[in-house]
Amino acid sequence: MTHSMQQHQIPVREDWLATCVEDAIDPAQPIIDPHHHLWDQPGWRYLLDELLADLATGHDVRATVYVQSSRSLLRADGPAEMRAVGETEFANGVAAMCASGRYGAIRACAGIVGAADLRLGAAVAPVLEAHAKAGGDRFRGIRHIATWDPDPAMLNPSYTPPEDMMDSAGFRAGMAELGKRGMTFDAWIYFHQLPKLVALARAFPQVPIVLDHCGGILGIGRYEGKRDEVFAAWSGHMRDLATCPNVMVKVGGLGMRLPGFGFETRPRAPSSAELAEAWRPWMEHCIETFGAARCMFESNFPVDKGGYAYAIGWNAMKRIAAGASASEKTDLFWRSAARFYRLPEIA
Repeated sequence: MTHSMQQHQIPVREDWLATCVEDAIDPAQPIIDPHHHLWDQPGWRYLLDELLADLATGHDVRATVYVQSSRSLLRADGPAEMRAVGETEFANGVAAMCASGRYGAIRACAGIVGAADLRLGAAVAPVLEAHAKAGGDRFRGIRHIATWDPDPAMLNPSYTPPEDMMDSAGFRAGMAELGKRGMTFDAWIYFHQLPKLVALARAFPQVPIVLDHCGGILGIGRYEGKRDEVFAAWSGHMRDLATCPNVMVKVGGLGMRLPGFGFETRPRAPSSAELAEAWRPWMEHCIETFGAARCMFESNFPVDKGGYAYAIGWNAMKRIAAGASASEKTDLFWRSAARFYRLPEIA
């Protein structure tokens, strides 16, 4: 594993995760997990069985949204731009397995977000149509990863977009194709790129956009030791983004190495109280700035699994939401996700 890949992928250590076990807080709270992945990578398998094992740890997760990421589940042949359609075919197959009831009440992959190179502009149209066909009535939209930083070590070697990608004419023509089809856009960017997303959201008010992982907080590399400066810049950008009514936020994704909380370096896995203390300023700012109706808690598993266990993460988010009203909790834990991804009511 390269150094830059290590910045993103913390190895999952089941024995380490087992050093902290908790009962689920408020286990009757219905949940839609709006952001997880499935893959079969060398040395790291996370498919339906592994997902079901995490879902079975005490929380009432009733449906999930599959988000692109798996370089291992692409088509092996055919035009390069069409190969990611294989990932949508795979996710739809998993969804069909769960819809059979054979695996319990869970409706995994009830919504599917695929990958496409929006820089193709109008030429991305047949790719979007192929995704829609492969995903049936579960396909919702596209994530075209846009994370960029001047430090190459901050970049995932699998995704190396140029700095100006979201500003480019080709990318914007691709966004227009999403708009024509009522498709969504998942934005995975770093906090200093948020002004570019503001401009994109204002240019395409008809495209529903969701910002992944609290807006790409960074606390390693050149950002290490600069938590207050990062928070000040990030929070201002988030206030600007909140003026775009077509944008919602996924509140989570802080278990990666990128934010620099460092729980993975400790001898014992974190408790939900420890996670809640670290996450609270960031998550509360998201919720206060956008409102609960435009925020959705997420797991980002298995990426975040290197930093904490599934049940512990949801407990931390429940601690952070403890003071919210019943209606706000409904929004945060499932209704915002159902609204954004057009999923059935679950409660």
